[in-house]
Amino acid sequence: MIKVEHLTKSYRGFTAVDDVSFIAQPGRVTGFLGPNGAGKSTTMRVMVGLTDPSSGSATILGRPFAELPNPGREVGVLLDASAQHAGRTGREILAIAQRTMGLPRSRVDEMLELVSLTERESERRVRNYSLGMRQRLGIAAALIGDPEVLILDEPANGLDPAGIRWMRDLLRGYANRGGTVLLSSHLLHEIEVIADDLVMIGNGRIVAEGTKAELLHAAGTVVRSGSSAELCQALRNAGLVVSASDDGALRTEASAEQVGQIALNSGIALTELRSSDNAGLEEMFLELTAETQREGAAA
Repeated sequence: MIKVEHLTKSYRGFTAVDDVSFIAQPGRVTGFLGPNGAGKSTTMRVMVGLTDPSSGSATILGRPFAELPNPGREVGVLLDASAQHAGRTGREILAIAQRTMGLPRSRVDEMLELVSLTERESERRVRNYSLGMRQRLGIAAALIGDPEVLILDEPANGLDPAGIRWMRDLLRGYANRGGTVLLSSHLLHEIEVIADDLVMIGNGRIVAEGTKAELLHAAGTVVRSGSSAELCQALRNAGLVVSASDDGALRTEASAEQVGQIALNSGIALTELRSSDNAGLEEMFLELTAETQREGAAA
């Protein structure tokens, strides 16, 4: 389990993380989402002891990272695949982790096989690795200690579609065996496919939190019509709060059944009517973090 309680981190008057609290549970994949600069990476760095919090706490398995007796055996971390020693081979990097954690030598070969790095690839210098190969090596290093918790920042970066599918299956299996997975990614579709729970952060604060099903269901209804203005007015006359997107779609928190009945009573033909959980994570994410997107912030 990962537990973050009232975590705040400020730099010279700028608050990067502002009173953030959430829990990542065992046996579940928690998606940690937010625009660039929202505070995701800072929060994850505090979790693994790379950054000290200004206030609040982050614990893993009930302890701060620095107090874990053998951290690599309890939590696997991948924050930046490009931070690996470029002059060492992939095998050397895993061997150093294996010896540091007091693991049998066989774990190196087991991890290379798990992440599909060949013997020849394992003997190459990391500087000659593609980004996808570095990601695989980083995942191997995170898993080598057979930890209970995984903290991964953008692990799908550089992976091809087959690699992304492999990573998805790997993490899903890990969680199904009781592991805790905290996963940050800008690939919202991949988060939508794999995550059980979602934590969304914007401007350093939590803007939404809950199970994926709860959050997507709460997103309401999306409706379209050739008479969009009339439909919008009819919905508002019925007391509903309605927002319009640039592509002509209307969104409301009312049920699809209620929206359909209002349109029928008003004699308005619909071209689309659906619960917005079918709109997927991307639409909800963009709406909840609209004020913190890079372009919006610049404006």
